[in-house]
Amino acid sequence: MGPICPFFFLVLIFLEGNPAYPACNPECICSDDSFGRSLLCMDTSLRKILGNIPKDIKKLRIENSHLTELPHGTFSNNSALEFLWLNFNNITVIHPEALEHLRDLRELRLQGNRLCTVPWTAFQSTPALNILDLKHNRLDILPKQALQYLVNLTYLDLSFNELMVVSEDVFIQWPMYQKSQKLISRAEGMSNVVLALHNNPWMCDCHLKGLVQFFKFIRPPVILMNSYLMCRGPLSKAGQFFYEVKLNSCMKPKTSTPNSNITVQVGLNISLSCLAQASPLPNIVWNYPLKKLKEFDVSTSPIGEDSIHSELVIPSAHLTDSGNYTCVASNSMGSSSAPISLQVQPVPSSSSSLTSSGEHSYIYVRITKQTVYGIVLEWYAATDNPSETWFTLYFGIYEAVKKETVSIGPGINTYWVNDLLPATKYEACISLQSQPPRKDQCIVFVTGNDISELYKREKVIHIIVVLCALALAVPVGMYVCASEAHLGCLGHCLDNCPPRRNGSRCPSTKPTDELHVGGGGEEGGGFFIVLL
Repeated sequence: MGPICPFFFLVLIFLEGNPAYPACNPECICSDDSFGRSLLCMDTSLRKILGNIPKDIKKLRIENSHLTELPHGTFSNNSALEFLWLNFNNITVIHPEALEHLRDLRELRLQGNRLCTVPWTAFQSTPALNILDLKHNRLDILPKQALQYLVNLTYLDLSFNELMVVSEDVFIQWPMYQKSQKLISRAEGMSNVVLALHNNPWMCDCHLKGLVQFFKFIRPPVILMNSYLMCRGPLSKAGQFFYEVKLNSCMKPKTSTPNSNITVQVGLNISLSCLAQASPLPNIVWNYPLKKLKEFDVSTSPIGEDSIHSELVIPSAHLTDSGNYTCVASNSMGSSSAPISLQVQPVPSSSSSLTSSGEHSYIYVRITKQTVYGIVLEWYAATDNPSETWFTLYFGIYEAVKKETVSIGPGINTYWVNDLLPATKYEACISLQSQPPRKDQCIVFVTGNDISELYKREKVIHIIVVLCALALAVPVGMYVCASEAHLGCLGHCLDNCPPRRNGSRCPSTKPTDELHVGGGGEEGGGFFIVLL
């Protein structure tokens, strides 16, 4: 027994003087291999980096686990790390100071995570880094200064990400690229620098021209792992390789129109058009006075790679359509516009007949708000003398022969209607004073079932059913059904959608911004409205 005691004594001294050998996590394996001492954690339930990693570990591999972030100071006690493999986790965030104290780190592999961005300044703490693997992530931006701290990097894998546009300056400013160019000029050799950028959705427009040109002339020691980089868009370039695609320089839009002053008579169809030249192709928007009340059909079609034509069609022009129309073209380089002045003139009347002032007027009416038991009517009128024009509001139950009338003075264009009955069909019309209303100056709607419990509920009504979508500023014959309370209104709305000789009066279902007025206003909602 004598020799055994000194043996145990030596073991105790060894363990006491080597605290770097604590027991491994039960889900991990500690080993010694060609890399040095390693800690391997595969298919574990780990949700964060272990806090008791032995200080002499040189390789840490945690894969197929549930890591979601690398917080500040994650490896503050592991300055000996040289190989860090964190593939196939759920990492979405890396703190800018997560890699502090890892000055000996040579490999960082983060394949198959969920990174949308990387704090590139974090690599100031890893000057020895040779390999950075970021493939199969969600990176969509690569800043110009991204690689400036990767001074010794010889392998960078950014394949299978979401990169669409990258500036050539990212690589021109990379210290390793600059070093390679200096050695080439001196006819000196250096080890290869490998880049992997394939399988990204490259958008081959003018913004990518610099990068495409850069890779067309790239030479060893800088090597592309896969030189067949392919364009994903735009449609005209999709499927083309970088080495064969031809790209133009970026250009701010220039807009023009064949006719900037147009005069037409009432009732005629008119088309306004503009042409925009730009790279990349711009978006075109038309602005005009009654845009909130009327929406005209607009068609836009590209003409070649750098030109696009847009046309706005006004069917059966009315006096109220007169005004300034502006075609606005915008892209990443800026915007420009082309104004068009439209004058709609009344049809000249013959000397043998008189034309009433009502024929030169036009009125749009709509519901803009719904409260618990009421609505707000709003109208827009174009008349010969707006400052002197009086209106008459006709309102009542649809079947009633005699409607309530209200005289409304100049400058007023809204009216509150309260105390509406549930499940009742109403009609509201606005006309010039002392003139009977025309059909297109009326709006017909049906209130829904009374729901007293609404007072106890939230005040905002959520639309859950849209049967027939339309803007609320529409003439008779169009429908909208919206209900917060229950699906019972579905049948009620269908009952109030009568058949039409030439097909259904209800277009295909689609949502519309105007449907919010079919719900409750500031006072909550008490019924739904069906516009007829």
